Amino acid sequence: MAVRPSRAAALVGCAALVGILGTSAAQADPSLAGDRAVIEGNTPSWATPAAKVGEVAGDEVRRVRIALTLKDRRGAEALAKAVSTPGSPSHRKFLSSQQFVDRFAPAQSTVDRVTGWLHGQNLTVSEVSGNRHFVTVEGKVSALESAFRVRLSKFKLSTKAGALELAAPESAVSVPRELRGAVEAVLGLDDSERTITPKQVAMRTPNGAPARPRADVKAAGDPNSCALYWGESVNTAVPRKFAGDLQSNALCGYDTAQMRGIYSLGGSNTGAGQTVAIIGAYNHEPIVSDTNRAAATFGSPQLTAGQYSAVLASRWDDIEQCIPESWAGEQALDVQAIHTIAPAAKIIYYGASSCRTLYDALNKAVQDNKASVLSNSWGASGENQPAAVRQQMDSIALQAAIQGQAITVSSGDAGDNAGNPDVRRTATDFPASHPWVTAVGGTSVAVDSNNKVKFQTGWEISGYTQSGQNWAPQQGVDGKFAGGAGGGASSLYEQPDYQKGVAPGTGRRMLPDVSALADAYTGIGIGFTTPDGYVEYPSGGTSAAAPIIAALVVDAQQAQGVERFGFLNGALYQMAGKAGMTDVKPVAAGVWTPYMVTYGHVDVPGNQGSYLAEFDGKPQSLQSGTGWDNVTGVGTPAAGFLTAFAK
Repeated sequence: MAVRPSRAAALVGCAALVGILGTSAAQADPSLAGDRAVIEGNTPSWATPAAKVGEVAGDEVRRVRIALTLKDRRGAEALAKAVSTPGSPSHRKFLSSQQFVDRFAPAQSTVDRVTGWLHGQNLTVSEVSGNRHFVTVEGKVSALESAFRVRLSKFKLSTKAGALELAAPESAVSVPRELRGAVEAVLGLDDSERTITPKQVAMRTPNGAPARPRADVKAAGDPNSCALYWGESVNTAVPRKFAGDLQSNALCGYDTAQMRGIYSLGGSNTGAGQTVAIIGAYNHEPIVSDTNRAAATFGSPQLTAGQYSAVLASRWDDIEQCIPESWAGEQALDVQAIHTIAPAAKIIYYGASSCRTLYDALNKAVQDNKASVLSNSWGASGENQPAAVRQQMDSIALQAAIQGQAITVSSGDAGDNAGNPDVRRTATDFPASHPWVTAVGGTSVAVDSNNKVKFQTGWEISGYTQSGQNWAPQQGVDGKFAGGAGGGASSLYEQPDYQKGVAPGTGRRMLPDVSALADAYTGIGIGFTTPDGYVEYPSGGTSAAAPIIAALVVDAQQAQGVERFGFLNGALYQMAGKAGMTDVKPVAAGVWTPYMVTYGHVDVPGNQGSYLAEFDGKPQSLQSGTGWDNVTGVGTPAAGFLTAFAK
C-alpha cells in the first residue's frame, strides 16, 4: 500500500520552501507560493470540513482533464459578440474550426510543455483534444496529489436520491509556476459532475407498471383512459375544478401531426440539408430501430441510411453512479423529438463515457463543427459547480459562437429549486445559466381534434389529490409543486446585453430565453427499448423542449436558405412581442390523471390514485406572464417563426 505524507506535513514542507526561496512573489501575488502557481476554482462548495467522511485511496486510478487557456480570451469574447450581434458588420462572419484553432487555441508548444510536465509526474496522457482545449491524463490518486499538491478526500452530499460520497480536493490545486498562464483549470479531481442528470420525465403508467404501447392503454369510452387530444377523454366522475372544456384527462402522448401542428409546420419544413448534434452520456444501442418503430406508431418518416450517426467514447465509466438507463431514455427522447420536428435533418449523437465527461462530448461536437445546433438536455441543479467547471464552459461556448454553432440547454425541471434537497434555495441550473447558451423553458399545450393549439401556458404544475368531492393540495417538501421549468435570476452572471430592455432589469442573467412543449401530461409520444421490452409513452421535461427548439432552428435555417444562424439569443430577444413568437400567459386549466409524473428532484405521490395537475398556478415563485417571464422567456415559437427569426 502506498504511504502518503500527511496533509499537515505537506503544508509544513510548502511553508519551509517559501521561507527558503523568499516571500516576495507570494506577497505580490497570493496565487504564487514559491515555485508553484495556485489554480483556483477546484474546491466545490459542498467540500467542507464538516462534510468530510474520509480520504480517497492512494492507489485509486482517476481520469483528469487539464483545460488549457485560450491565447487571446478577450479577443475571442469580442469576436463572439461581433459575429452574434444582429446589425454588427461582422454578424455571421464565422470562423472554421481550423481558423479558430490557429487564432485562439493554445500553441502546440504550450501543449508540449504541459504534457511534458505531466509525463514527469508519473501520469499517462491519454488524449489531447483536436482544438487543444483539453489534455486528458490518467494516474493513481497518489500521483495526482503529488502533481497538484492537494489531498483528495471524500465528502458527504445529501441528495433526493440519497447521500452521496463525492471526492474533492481539500484545498486549491497548484501547478509549476512556469505553467500558470497555460493551465486554466484542472477537472476531474472532484466529483461535482456526478451530480449532473438528464432533465427528463420518469415514465410511469396508471398502475405503476412499465409503460405499454399507446394502443393498449387507450380504451374507447373509458373515463380513466388518457386523451388522444385535449378533451377527447374526460373523467366526469371526479370533481371539476375548471369550468367548460378546460379540464381534460392527461394526454396519451402527442403524435407527429399534433406536434407539428403546435408549431404550424408545413410539409416542406423538414430541416433538409441541416445537422443537429445531441450531447448525452453512454449509448442506447437500439436507438435507430426504436426511432423507426416509434415513427411508425406516431406518424414520422423512417430514418434514412446515414441520417443518424454517433460519435462515442472509447469506453463507459461510472456505471453505478451515472445510471446509463436514465440516459437511454434521454437519448430516445432527444432523437425522436428532433426527428419529429425536423424529419429530414441529420442527427449526430455525441455519447460521453459517463455523466462526468459530458463537457468532453460537448467539446468534441464543437471541435468537429459539423452541426449548426447542439442540443443539451442535462445539467446540474443550482449553480454550485466549481469555478473550474464554469471556466471550461466559457471556452467551449466561445468557440461554438465564433464558429456559428448555437447551443440549446434545458432550463431544468425542478422550478426555482427551492424544494430541491440538492440546492435548498431558489436557484437556476447550470450550464443553462451560462450567457453564451440558449436556456429553454417549458410550456403545457392543449391540442384540439384538428391538431391546432387550443391554448398553451407555462409549464409549472400544482398537484392535487382527490379527497371526497374536493381536491386537496399535495404536501411535498415544496408544497404542491409537482414539476416545472427552471427559471429566475443567475447568481453567477451579470445580465448580458441581449436581455436588456426585454428581461427585468435586475442586473443578472435571467432564465429562460425561450420555451417549447415540456409538460409530460401534454407530452410528446416516444418509444424505446427497456430491459422489460419496448415501450411507448408521453414524455416531457425541458429535456423535450431543448431538442424541439434545436429542430425548429434548423427548420428556420432551411426555410431561409441559411447554413447557420449562430448564437441565437440576440435574434430571439428581438422577436419578443412580435409575430412568430407567442407571448405565453397563465391559463386556468388542468388534467385529471391516475398517476403523478415523476421528475428527479420533485416530491410527488408515487401510488395510483385520483389526481389533478393544475397548469401555471404559481406553485413556487415562477409563473408565465405578459412579456418576458421566468418560465417561458420571450415566449414560444408560433406560425411565422421560421421566416421571421433572425431577420
